[in-house]
Amino acid sequence: MSNLHKLVTTYFKGVDEEDFDLILGTLHEDCVFSVETHSVRLKGHAEIAGMFARLWADHATVLHNQFHFVEADNGRDIAVRFQVTNTHHDGTLVHKSNCNFFTVEQGRFSSVRVYMSGENTLKNEPGQPPSGG
Repeated sequence: MSNLHKLVTTYFKGVDEEDFDLILGTLHEDCVFSVETHSVRLKGHAEIAGMFARLWADHATVLHNQFHFVEADNGRDIAVRFQVTNTHHDGTLVHKSNCNFFTVEQGRFSSVRVYMSGENTLKNEPGQPPSGG
């Protein structure tokens, strides 16, 4: 397993286990996090932390699995296709098929670009309605 692959795996472990400290260890302080399919753009740990807090508050659990990795030859870029299962507090399940593109600088992600099927579960601000597309 490459270092990029390990970094992505650590990131998703943090997301699924609601461990923001673990996620922070994978992100540069000024990381740009975007949900390209829903016009969300966040920069820095504070904005990204708020997004994850909302994701975890809105769901009983989130689970990412069935990963397929593609690494660029430059040693800095990795793409991953995966499945997501979000469990709402009422027990209903939402299944998604997503792709993320990560760029690494100095051992941590400088950018994370998300392409998400279905409704936006990574909301930009509290109370933001899910966006279409």
